Amino acid sequence: MSRRRRPVPLPARDGVDATRIVPRVDALAVDALRAAPSLADLGDEAILARFADGEVVDGAGRPLRADDPVPARQPLWMYRDLPVETPVPFELTVLHLDDDIVVVDKPHFLATMPRGAHVSQTALVRLRRLLDDDAVSPAHRLDRLTAGVLLFTRRPEVRRPYQELFADRRVEKEYRALAPSPPDGLSLPCDVADRIEKTAGDLRARVVDGPVNARSRIEVLGPGPEVGTSLYRLLPLTGRTHQLRLHMARLGVPIVDDPLYPDVRPDLAALPDHGDFSRPLRLVAHRLAFDDPITGRRREFTSPR
Repeated sequence: MSRRRRPVPLPARDGVDATRIVPRVDALAVDALRAAPSLADLGDEAILARFADGEVVDGAGRPLRADDPVPARQPLWMYRDLPVETPVPFELTVLHLDDDIVVVDKPHFLATMPRGAHVSQTALVRLRRLLDDDAVSPAHRLDRLTAGVLLFTRRPEVRRPYQELFADRRVEKEYRALAPSPPDGLSLPCDVADRIEKTAGDLRARVVDGPVNARSRIEVLGPGPEVGTSLYRLLPLTGRTHQLRLHMARLGVPIVDDPLYPDVRPDLAALPDHGDFSRPLRLVAHRLAFDDPITGRRREFTSPR
């Protein structure tokens, strides 16, 4: 997240950034779009209409014609039609707002930023529309199923310092989770350390042999609101994909209503696609704390969940 972003030659439209297409080989502009996997659902008539409307541009913002040659690895930009999405029926709550950052309490089921079928139903697009500010950009990310504290920047010139806070692990993160009560033989608090890898196309992260790259501190806070459950305090010391979910499952206390760990549960995962948001993953990013890279002041934000 700390890499410098290249300028986008098209402004965001209704809070949604233009789509970036990078041709793999030298080609005509129209063929570059036809070959793009992300545009597989866009018919030839719609692609040609984009050129006719001047909505396909090169990196300098120059409108391209369909028969213009474009070199490999030189990005093109265009606007896409928004997918039809099931509305997430929970509010995005603003916890803090100033000239540099905005901090929100993200609800479950709302992705941090557009990806695949989730575009308008994301925290980034909702926040841009709420503030009427297309400069808003995420400083880090939360999984779509995880709720809680999420920080965005409001000015391009401060984006990198805040992103580097997270990339350099200079942010204190605390999560809360609801899971089965500790079984006999599990002594808490405890530290979990292993190696986690996630490969493209695999929904789940997996523990593999090799040097440790994932560390978590797991504590139990007390009884949960449901019989046989407990409330846990989770402290990720690293930031691997699905780290806390996987570590809890490996301890024998998987987080309540996790559709992936310890086993894949397609029926549970599919509920939101049918408008059923009654069974969220019971994991919340409870607290963020850090020394502000711009002002030097100590900052701390807590989710009210």
